[in-house]
Amino acid sequence: MLIHPWDAPQDDTEWQHWLAAHDFGQLAVNGPSGEPPFVQPLHFAYDPQLGEAITHLARPNPLLPALAAAPQVVLSVVDDYVYVPGPWQAEPDGPAEHGVPTSFYAAVQLRCTAHLVDDPAEKATLLNRQVGHFQPEGGSSTVTAGEAPYGRLLSGIRVVRLEVTGVRAKFKYAGKRSTEIQDRIAERLVERGGPRDGVAREHLVRRRRAG
Repeated sequence: MLIHPWDAPQDDTEWQHWLAAHDFGQLAVNGPSGEPPFVQPLHFAYDPQLGEAITHLARPNPLLPALAAAPQVVLSVVDDYVYVPGPWQAEPDGPAEHGVPTSFYAAVQLRCTAHLVDDPAEKATLLNRQVGHFQPEGGSSTVTAGEAPYGRLLSGIRVVRLEVTGVRAKFKYAGKRSTEIQDRIAERLVERGGPRDGVAREHLVRRRRAG
C-alpha cells in the first residue's frame, strides 16, 4: 500500500481510534507453493495494550494449514471509501473536465505473527474476550472447557492469536489539495449524500483542522 506523506496518520491515536470502530477485515495468508494467497473475511478483536488481535476459525478451514506453514500474515481493514468524480478535483483556473477522479478511503494493515491456539482452556479464555468485545452487554453464556453449552464445540474451532509486529495506515482524503478544492469536495459530498459521503467528509474536515 503506497502511503504519501499527506495521507499518513497524524499519530498512532488516529488509526487506533478508527480501528476500534472497524473490527471486521480480511486476513491474508500465503498459500502453498505456487498457489495464490488465501484471504479470509472475519471479525476480530484488537487490543492495542496487548498489541494483538484475536479471532477464530472452523477447524476445516483451509486457511489453517497455510497459517501453520506461513505464520507471517496481514490483517487488512478498509472502509469509509467513496468515489470522487474528476470535476470535483479540477483546478480553479482550468476546465472542470480536466480534473482527475480518485478514491477516498481509510485503511489499516496489521502485519502479524499468527499463533494457533488448541488448548481448550486457553481457547475458552480468548473466545470469552472476543465475545466480550462484541457483546459488552452480555447475553451469552460464558465459554468454559468441558462444560455446556459451548464446551463440546471447542474441538471444532481453532483460535488464532495475531501478534502485531507492524502497522501501515492510510487516510486518503484530499490531503495534498488546496483549501479551495477541499472545500468544493466537502460541499459535493454533502450534496451527493451517498452511503459513506458523510463520514468521508468528516475525515477530510477533521484532518485539515488537525493539520
